[in-house]
Amino acid sequence: MLTLEQAKKINDENVKEEHLRLHAANVAACMEALAKYYGQDPDHWAAVGYLHDYDYEKHPEEHLRYTEEPLRAKGVPEEDIRAILSHGYTLVNDVEPKTEMEKCLFTCDELSGIIQACARMRPNGITDLTLSSFMKKYKNKKFAAGCNRDIIASGCAMLGKDVKEIAEVCIEGMKAHAGELQLLGTGEAQ
Repeated sequence: MLTLEQAKKINDENVKEEHLRLHAANVAACMEALAKYYGQDPDHWAAVGYLHDYDYEKHPEEHLRYTEEPLRAKGVPEEDIRAILSHGYTLVNDVEPKTEMEKCLFTCDELSGIIQACARMRPNGITDLTLSSFMKKYKNKKFAAGCNRDIIASGCAMLGKDVKEIAEVCIEGMKAHAGELQLLGTGEAQ
């Protein structure tokens, strides 16, 4: 089974841009929390989350086309490769998310971006971010406009959950890693 330590080593050999590594860490934090929520292995789910954009830096226009074979060659299990591919469903491929892990990754890839943006707007970062504050920003489609809310809604529907429920789990998961995610705030508006 893929571990977070292995995923970081594999990903960080290929991904050098700090903002992409930070995004990987945000998604990993969400996946860890969602694994706990679903009674699954948090380290394993976090590992898949961390590795999900393995080829994005080098191939942004052909995202996920250069993922499968390199990860297979590095010994990443087939189920984890499939989960990674499934986060591109309807965007760049037709690998439909089937398992809870795949559906969660599909959902939290975009969701983590809105949570991160919301936290960066706050003097205390994510540490005192509430679900109601997040939802106000989430409903404003001009806020973090690059994050696809239709994907989030679709993913939550696949999971049979409301956006609020999944967002709350992800916010708490990101709070647990606030320092690593650079979301502690500065005490001043950012």
